[in-house]
Amino acid sequence: MSVVCLCPILECVYCLGCARWAWKKCLYTAGRESENWGFATASEFEPVPRMCRYIMSVYEFDIRNPIWAPPEGYGIDPDQVVLKKDYDENQGKVSPYMIYIDKDNQEILLLISGLNLAKESDYLLLLDDKLGQTKFDGGYVHNGLLKAAQWVFENECEVLKELVEKYEDYTLTFAGHSLGAGVVTLLTMLVVKNRERIGNIDRKRIKCFAIAPARCVSLNLAVRYADVINSVVLQDDFMPRTSVALEVLMKSLFCFPCILCGTCLKETFTLQGRMLQDPRRLYAPGRLYHVIVRKPFGVGRISPVVKTAVPVDGRFEHMVISCHVLSDHSIALMEQEFSNALCTLKEKDQVMDIPPQQRMERSLSLANEHSEEHKAALARAVVLEVPEAYSPSEYGTFQNAQREDDLDNSLIETLGSSRRRESWDELAVRLFETDESGKMVLKTNWY
Repeated sequence: MSVVCLCPILECVYCLGCARWAWKKCLYTAGRESENWGFATASEFEPVPRMCRYIMSVYEFDIRNPIWAPPEGYGIDPDQVVLKKDYDENQGKVSPYMIYIDKDNQEILLLISGLNLAKESDYLLLLDDKLGQTKFDGGYVHNGLLKAAQWVFENECEVLKELVEKYEDYTLTFAGHSLGAGVVTLLTMLVVKNRERIGNIDRKRIKCFAIAPARCVSLNLAVRYADVINSVVLQDDFMPRTSVALEVLMKSLFCFPCILCGTCLKETFTLQGRMLQDPRRLYAPGRLYHVIVRKPFGVGRISPVVKTAVPVDGRFEHMVISCHVLSDHSIALMEQEFSNALCTLKEKDQVMDIPPQQRMERSLSLANEHSEEHKAALARAVVLEVPEAYSPSEYGTFQNAQREDDLDNSLIETLGSSRRRESWDELAVRLFETDESGKMVLKTNWY
């Protein structure tokens, strides 16, 4: 009798849990995650639509006669393509990629295409994704994507070194979409850790644009490399939000309700703090840009809004219920929406009629603002007790991202008058202390 009475109670609990989950997902449409982020500027968002067009060129069989012809003056110059490799040349180790010299913007570009639904090798890359299988620089990464990045690095290292030495003032930029975004993320991290093999290139000359990336790095790495890696997400795109292992996702493509059910139970009963303190949990990498183009529930369009931040908690943790979760992953659609967003940002600058001198000063101060935000994110990771958030690393911490001479005077005065470089561990000990409950808190007299 007691068992019979218990069944309706369990059913009610299950239904309430599913209803709560569904309501949360409905609320997350139209930029709920990024509502407290800052607004991006036209100058920092300018490369994104261009990177999308360049990535689309990798999909072309003949770049001199493109199928997806971009607007006049925005396409790839075939004469500046250093190399372009397809699946046969890559031996199935990675999706097609291209190295290109953009002389107009002074960039050396390595571009990698996304998932090809007709290629088994791409699926094998994604399925090589056992949780906690691979450690890298004090954190965890996606095993298959790391192997692909290592293959590209070993095969193109000498080519990149020659180009870096030839074009001394050019930026070394990596860009990819979807599967390719995960590969270029880990490729960028490999280059940063092995800069002596790329002509000792300065860290500031390395950039990465991961368009609609898969969750491929642990939280400590996602924050530590935010000065180099930029992730761009179009509104409701499912890929950066897919917290389940990609292996489970690919095996369940024909049973999507199973994924929803499992995610419902998991997200409903898992605390945010537990998610953050799981060292193996993977996230979208680096600084995040969220482009919002529709009203809640997709009932209408709005003027494009671009938000940006280096979040620690709330880093695209929840999939949303939307009819656009798949369409927002299309590189062609993203190129259109990002171009519209950039035009809107430029129009706002024109309406404000900002003098050229102030625009230049604003561009110079933007890098400092991003650096300060990066440091704040690292400190936030320490406060939230993110595992290995302040572990010593040759690269990837803010004191190595720039020389001490580049720090502004106020920060130097804050950190003390000593000119000796202070490690992140030493700084963390001086700034934080352990309270009675064992948690790390900011000292009241840290100065």
